[in-house]
Amino acid sequence: MAEYDQELDACGLSCPLPILRAKKALTRMGSGQVLRIIATDPGSVKDFEAFSRQTGNELLESSEDGGRFYYRLRKA
Repeated sequence: MAEYDQELDACGLSCPLPILRAKKALTRMGSGQVLRIIATDPGSVKDFEAFSRQTGNELLESSEDGGRFYYRLRKA
């Protein structure tokens, strides 16, 4: 079983699009569900940390592999 409920591919998008797409996806999800985001914008690291703090959605994972950034957010 996957460790997330929904996946968002934000590769090729730059700030603030990955955050905006994630916010939109989270509104369609239930409380406690997990959204996995894949991005290529290095600025998304700080963006998702700030987004998590501001919205109360828990940032479960923030990692980088080969120029791709992976995040998992649990909806508050």
